[in-house]
Amino acid sequence: MSSLITIGIAEMQVSQPPSAFVTYALGSCVGICLYDPVCKIGALGHILLPTFPRENPNEKLNRYADTCIPEMVSTMERMGCLRSRITAKIAGGAKMFNVADDSAFGNIGARNVEAVKNALQKLQVRIIAEDTGLNYGRTVYFYTENGEMVVKSCAKGVKTL
Repeated sequence: MSSLITIGIAEMQVSQPPSAFVTYALGSCVGICLYDPVCKIGALGHILLPTFPRENPNEKLNRYADTCIPEMVSTMERMGCLRSRITAKIAGGAKMFNVADDSAFGNIGARNVEAVKNALQKLQVRIIAEDTGLNYGRTVYFYTENGEMVVKSCAKGVKTL
């Protein structure tokens, strides 16, 4: 039986099996699931914004795609994972607000998804599944025993990726 680890906004955790992660209420935020199938070590991060504000070094690193994802990979590597084996599955990045001029505020979900993809590409971690965009929230479950990501939403039901 796996223990369920809840990941809140701007949080990240890495664990071995038999663990399962859950993160709730991904709107414009993005959930990033990383997995090494040989070690069966998984990580889940819940990022809120694309880029760390360098002018405010006291900010929480896990709040931002460009700082949370490298920390996730680094932690996994310290636990014995090889970067070449780590894969990613991502979900969220919805456009939750209709803004008349499609300002940066209204499009934060798309900016988050782009930042997540850029950070993963820089680290040479490939995305093997995603459920991003559109206009609805999601809850993500991620299982370290098999690397399975389950996305639940009122709008689209349940998807297993």
